[in-house]
Amino acid sequence: MSTPCHPNRTQRLPHLSVDNIVFGIIDGKLNVLIAEYNEGDAKGKKGLLGGWIGIEEDIDDAAKRLVSAITGEQDFHMEQLRAFGAPDRFHLDRVITIAYYTLVRPENYSFHAGFTADDVRWYPADGLPTLIYDHNQLVDAALEQLKRKIRFEPIGFNLLPEKFTLRQLLEVYEAILGIKLDKPNFRRKILKMNLLVDCKEKQKGVTHRAANYYRFDPVVYEKLCEHGFNFEF
Repeated sequence: MSTPCHPNRTQRLPHLSVDNIVFGIIDGKLNVLIAEYNEGDAKGKKGLLGGWIGIEEDIDDAAKRLVSAITGEQDFHMEQLRAFGAPDRFHLDRVITIAYYTLVRPENYSFHAGFTADDVRWYPADGLPTLIYDHNQLVDAALEQLKRKIRFEPIGFNLLPEKFTLRQLLEVYEAILGIKLDKPNFRRKILKMNLLVDCKEKQKGVTHRAANYYRFDPVVYEKLCEHGFNFEF
């Protein structure tokens, strides 16, 4: 699969781009999807999934197009972060970028390089290489936003499989917050929210004590997304 062509110079908005910070959990660790570019001044360098916006293209649609081109998927959680517009962020011209962050489940997707990228791969969020332009700064800003939002919205569920254990959910919170949480206290507070539905199913083929599988209640999930909560640790 190859990515669709980005809008050419005559078809794109001047001085405006979009960039995506794509997060995923791998082995209990928060990772970021990074591309290695094969053209332009970024050739041979690593950066976020980004590109230009078509003249008649919605900005959100442009951000989604770029992620869909790499993942082949349309269903993922994406939110706009903010604009980055330092005068010297792009050395060839004045370019403002609208940054988004996306939460995906790596096990569901097969990632493909394409039109402007030779390679895409996961890197630990706390061990990123030096990225082009101000992309490391964009990742830092997205991480800070995630740390704030996960305390008030159930966005962490977008990083989990449909059925998950409480340990897996705990690992998501620990990976994003960068801290170790008290397991009994976390379990008690999560179950008290009535957000989880017991699947009446246990893990199989594990060497440790089999844990119960849960899924989230979509009705409660939507209410919490709308009204929020205060999850103190």
